[in-house]
Amino acid sequence: MLHGGWRNGALKTSVLGSLVLLSGCSFASNGMFPSLTGRSATAPAQQQAAAATPAAQTVATTPQLSPTSAPPALGTTNFAPPSVTQLPNTGTFVGQKVVEHRGELVTLQSTIIQRNQALQQARQKTTDDAEKYHGTLAAINTRLQIGTTPGNPVLTSQWRAAQQQLEALSADIATLNSVANDVASDSAMAAYLLEAARATYGLAGAIDEDHRQLAILEDETNRTVVLIDRLLNELSTDISRQTAYLGSERRNLQTVSVAIQNGEILGNALSNRAFVSLGTISNPATGTFAAVTPQVAPGVATSDQPLVVIRFDRANVQYQQPLYNAISAVLDRSPQANFDLVAVAAAQGTAANVALNSSRVKQNADEVVRALTDMGLPASRLRLSSTNNPDVSTNEVRIYVR
Repeated sequence: MLHGGWRNGALKTSVLGSLVLLSGCSFASNGMFPSLTGRSATAPAQQQAAAATPAAQTVATTPQLSPTSAPPALGTTNFAPPSVTQLPNTGTFVGQKVVEHRGELVTLQSTIIQRNQALQQARQKTTDDAEKYHGTLAAINTRLQIGTTPGNPVLTSQWRAAQQQLEALSADIATLNSVANDVASDSAMAAYLLEAARATYGLAGAIDEDHRQLAILEDETNRTVVLIDRLLNELSTDISRQTAYLGSERRNLQTVSVAIQNGEILGNALSNRAFVSLGTISNPATGTFAAVTPQVAPGVATSDQPLVVIRFDRANVQYQQPLYNAISAVLDRSPQANFDLVAVAAAQGTAANVALNSSRVKQNADEVVRALTDMGLPASRLRLSSTNNPDVSTNEVRIYVR
């Protein structure tokens, strides 16, 4: 049984089944076990399965759909450079220089118009690709919300389509980067033209009309420099937002993959939840899971009481949904929280039985670690240890908040 959420300042989690509270759990032999490999071997029904936390009055819940994150807004500025004033050639040496600088500015502005067109096209394509992706993801989540079979091939096909649409968004970001690199080169050219116009003031043989035309050219070049700087800034903002969004959605899509495998909706990736602003904690428990009032208060060290206890006393434990609810509730409340995962082997029977239980519970813990990382929780936020406990009758994986 698992617990998640918060009530009256106390953390509450979703639970599976009706299991006994295991409090005062000690780290009897907290030897770190190395990175776990392999899946737990099929064991008797009494030794493979499910999760527990404090026994309390259960509350029936109904599925709630976790909203997907909307794509970040792109800039909307249309970068049209100012026109260049065409004036007659004075015929002096300085007048010839003014004509040359004016022609270079016209060429630069034509290039800026092309960059602007490329930017607007890239923005439109990014918007279209994001709409396709979110449409596909919404269809997947809707089907998961109403319930479906584990590993539904239709959802699997839709997931692959969503993955391809995310790759299209990645290509869109690459296009924006290419435009930004081109505009950076244009910025250097604009700065050169501005300095060249100013340096022309110092040339001998100029008449008053030459300096008047130079002043106009300098103003127009300076406005072009400002326009290019704004274009670069908006491109930089678009690229950084889209890059962060793409990384977030890739993690969410990995969590959706886990949800499809289990046939039930989870929510956004745990790593993304760790950075959302704190607010009211919802309880997206589903199916037969139930919400309970926990014994863990937010911000309190929990070395003596687990947040989650998964009891492997039957085969094919379906703990992913309540586990997700419990961890996400903690991260909503304490975004920087870390977790201790303790594999507790039942130290009963002969030495051979104890050794076998110790091996199996580490395999169980490996499955839990993989489930958490698939949900988006960074492995760096997990600390693993193992112990034998003669007071438990079945293997357990306990998770503590730290």
